[in-house]
Amino acid sequence: MRRGMKIAGCGIIAGGMLFVLPAAVGQQRAISTASSISAQDKADGAKAHPQLLQEFGGAYAGPQAAYVTTVGRRIAVQSGLSNAQGDFTVTLLNSPVNNAFAIPGGYIYVTRQLMALMNDEAELAGVLGHEVGHVAAQHSQRRQKAASRNAIGGTLLQVLAGAVLGDSGLGNILQQGIGTASQALTLKFSRSQEYEADDLGVRYLASAGYDPRALSSTLASLAAQNALDQRQKGDSRSVPQWASTHPDPEARVSRALQRAQATGAASTLRNRDAFLTALNGTLYGDDPEQGVIDGNMFRHPALKLSFSIPSGYAMENGSSAVSITGANGQAQFSGASYNGDMRAYIGSVFRGIDKNAALDADAIQRTTINGIPASYAVISANAKSGPVDVTVFAYEFGPKAAYHFVMITPSGVGAEPFEPMLSSVKRLSAQEAAAIKPRRVSIVTVKAGDTVASLAAKMAYTDHREDRFRVINAIATGGTVRPGQKVKIVTY
Repeated sequence: MRRGMKIAGCGIIAGGMLFVLPAAVGQQRAISTASSISAQDKADGAKAHPQLLQEFGGAYAGPQAAYVTTVGRRIAVQSGLSNAQGDFTVTLLNSPVNNAFAIPGGYIYVTRQLMALMNDEAELAGVLGHEVGHVAAQHSQRRQKAASRNAIGGTLLQVLAGAVLGDSGLGNILQQGIGTASQALTLKFSRSQEYEADDLGVRYLASAGYDPRALSSTLASLAAQNALDQRQKGDSRSVPQWASTHPDPEARVSRALQRAQATGAASTLRNRDAFLTALNGTLYGDDPEQGVIDGNMFRHPALKLSFSIPSGYAMENGSSAVSITGANGQAQFSGASYNGDMRAYIGSVFRGIDKNAALDADAIQRTTINGIPASYAVISANAKSGPVDVTVFAYEFGPKAAYHFVMITPSGVGAEPFEPMLSSVKRLSAQEAAAIKPRRVSIVTVKAGDTVASLAAKMAYTDHREDRFRVINAIATGGTVRPGQKVKIVTY
């Protein structure tokens, strides 16, 4: 959990190449695309890049990073934004959510979690090409114009920059003005924009020599993963990141396949073995160094703390903050500099939300939670939809260590919806912290006698083992494995 901003999707790029889609599939139409990376694009991208790295766990440090860069640059030059591969910065992010995006200036990103869902190099190229397509087609310009019509001023979201905004009234309360990074991330692409990016991604695959059907198979895996996520009711994560910004992957599978067939491309290059070799050993799921989510519980081995969220709430672990969302409020857990003065600590958190926030001398209340000294205060604030309560609840873990929740709830409610969460915070013992191990992707070769069930039994989970195994290996229900086949298993 580290604080930062989220930026995703694509940026405003002027220019004008035209790709004419094949008339064999649907109505013939053209997509206007940008023809270059401007100096302003480069400057904007360079400014946003460090913020993105901070928010999404940083660049993944494994050997997979160089491989992703090579594939990403190969597909990006097909867009016509630049013929120089060196103009594109392709980053594998250390994030446990399924996501990929691109921003102006030649910056392209994919998370290690989404890479682990893929099964060959062509699928990786297809996803990255799809995101570059969003940039080339100037989709963010239209998204930002739409967002500006609903922009809300104020500073309430500053401390919740990493939160995923829901569809509730509180989600709207927390939205800030156009141009904020987290708002850009939570805006969905329209169906037509998704189709355009799919069409461009397919075209880029064909022109780069890959099997253009790869985007369709990736979308099928994403649809299967989304369905599995919805079945995992015991996991209190929020809606999968890809699903929140890229709607309806299932509805696009057959369409992308038709587009691929219409290209007439003869290439069937997938590079499965090279991809699986590169993927082997990649971290999967939460990075223990940033804390882990297990059902409705969050545990952080380095900070030696844990807490659980109330039933009906969703949780997402950002790079330096944990966001909690639900119908009755939103919260964020993080830390700040602490010098032993809890009154000053809470005051600084409130001023981070609103620089003009002031606390009365008796506003801060003190208590003890599971043996941990704690303090809290509530202030009233105005949002576009009306007054709200903002609560800061802080815990003193040591002379120079403190952590806190910021909660925003309807006026008069205070922290009541989050009381079970506030009282659940506790210290982890050294043994409990040491028991939290990272999961990794392991590539194994199927042996004679191996079955889907026997291989799935090795997955490092206590639930949905076979479902998880089938999804990450793109094996349909009823599908089998064969000796000599390479498959992915998630192990400790």
